[in-house]
Amino acid sequence: MGWARKILRVDLSKGTCKSEPLNMEWAQQYLGQRGLATKYFVEEVDPKVDPLSPANKLIMATGPLTGTMASTGGRYSVITKGALTGAIACSNSGGYIGAELKMAGWDMIIFEGKSPKPVYLSIQDDVAELRDAAHLWGKTTWDTEEIIKSSHHDPQVRVCSIGRAGENGVLYACIVNDLHRAAGRSGVGTVMGSKNLKAVAVRGTVGVSGIRDFKAFMTATTAAKKVLADNAVTGQGLPTYGTQVLMNVINEMGALPTRNAKDVQFEGARKISAEAMHEKRLSDGKANLVTNAACFGCTIACGRISQVDKNHWSVVNSPKYWGATGGLEYEAAWSLGAADGVDDLDALTVANMICNEDGFDPITFGATVGAVMELYTMGVLTKEQIGIEAPFGSAQALLEIAHMTAEGRGFGKEMGLGSARLTAKYGHPELSMSVKSQEFPAYDPRGIQGMGLTYATSNRGACHLRSYTVASEVLGIPVKTDPLVTEGKPALVMAFQDATAAFDSSGTCIFTTFAWSLNDLAPQIDAACEGGEAGWSVERLAELGARIWNMERVFNNAAGFTAKDDDLPARLKTEPAQSGPAKGLVSGIDKMVPEYYKLRGWDTAGVPDKETLARLGL
Repeated sequence: MGWARKILRVDLSKGTCKSEPLNMEWAQQYLGQRGLATKYFVEEVDPKVDPLSPANKLIMATGPLTGTMASTGGRYSVITKGALTGAIACSNSGGYIGAELKMAGWDMIIFEGKSPKPVYLSIQDDVAELRDAAHLWGKTTWDTEEIIKSSHHDPQVRVCSIGRAGENGVLYACIVNDLHRAAGRSGVGTVMGSKNLKAVAVRGTVGVSGIRDFKAFMTATTAAKKVLADNAVTGQGLPTYGTQVLMNVINEMGALPTRNAKDVQFEGARKISAEAMHEKRLSDGKANLVTNAACFGCTIACGRISQVDKNHWSVVNSPKYWGATGGLEYEAAWSLGAADGVDDLDALTVANMICNEDGFDPITFGATVGAVMELYTMGVLTKEQIGIEAPFGSAQALLEIAHMTAEGRGFGKEMGLGSARLTAKYGHPELSMSVKSQEFPAYDPRGIQGMGLTYATSNRGACHLRSYTVASEVLGIPVKTDPLVTEGKPALVMAFQDATAAFDSSGTCIFTTFAWSLNDLAPQIDAACEGGEAGWSVERLAELGARIWNMERVFNNAAGFTAKDDDLPARLKTEPAQSGPAKGLVSGIDKMVPEYYKLRGWDTAGVPDKETLARLGL
């Protein structure tokens, strides 16, 4: 539908909900979702604001292709100043609630202030109101969604909510929608909890309208869907194996961070891989994977629906975990598995369920467990402090710590700090595998050099989805580059960052970029949206991506981040890989950053120069 041209401003302090027109001048410059919502955010919020203060704002935003016939057009993003990082945060989620918000007639919701008591926002088309949530406070995301649907007498209501982690101040709490999709990183759920906002419930019956050129749009989306279907990754690999298709591949490359990145290969990778999820268990003759699943409008269907053996020791007395629900994706399987040395597939699936149920990021959680296990191995943390023996490889420790974190019980309160603050508290900050206090995901920068630069320069802290150079360095998309060299990586990372910013602002999923380029996105945007005489070209979208990236950077600079924050943990720069193709290598981050700054048009301190800002209209 292009833009709904309407935003909802919710003042939680006053308890008011008001409609206002979308700033269409900004929409032409920033498109939607990540770009447009971030523009609103940086214009309205002081970069030095405390993330958990009422002065911080939280924006839920759709893109112009959200809710349309475009494949994967079900995305929405949450933009705020991250509780975990103190940097600009934009966390993207699929499922169905983004499309529902758009079909209710809204481009975005801006939450400001803090409610004096727990509330949730109810939206029925153009009617929006804050409702009491006292009965929901203390509930999990699973229970919250069920209670809201029941009280609204409408199973089609779409709900996103925080669990106990978001209420208890776990700094990496998520916002969970559709039971197992999440705006997962940087602590956006923590910010939501700090505002006493428990949930958002949306029912949209207005539908979609307003496509600029419907015939051209159908032609463009049909062609783009064929590209996805014909591609080996989006048409075969992801539907069959999900993102877990990468587990054995990355392990064989010697780029699977293992036991808090002490190693780069995990001997148990095969047991927790996509292939293992397909195999029938000896215990009950059933496979971990029940089926694949798709978000709204998606023709890829990479989602996993899994079910554990009800007699597995982790759930034998917990029937609520016996049913089929969201299963392991690659990042969670890595963080809960290889990062901690755990190779029990059902235990990892249950740990992932707990993260979904109570709304906390499995990447940061699993990586923090890995740091705790190393501290335990060193004797810095003891059984008495943690409450359980916690050596690498202990599935029992993983699950007990997950429960403690969800409940805010005992050592779980320490876990809620994330690895950067926790390791610093116990005198070993070097053991946090993070950038800007956010833990990096499942690709070791010693074995995939471009990902090291991706982590170091990511505006939201270490993140693979801001510049997925794995596509090029591992899969050869769009061209194959050598993962073990630093040459050419600054330009590669910059190109991926800009293109990703455009895709994130469109309302489509970044996984389409395994097959699509901006050449496939531009015709869809151009047919859907007014774009002036120039229209929406590939060049315009690339420039838009660069504008968004630099806008985020300017905010972070003003928030206090400097070039010193564009770095990797010392372990990756001083401890060579011990095995695999990368054996003997460390990250070449120190060589890549200066060239990256130069290509970006930034000075040696990592600050965009006047010419760059002028060129991008900043």
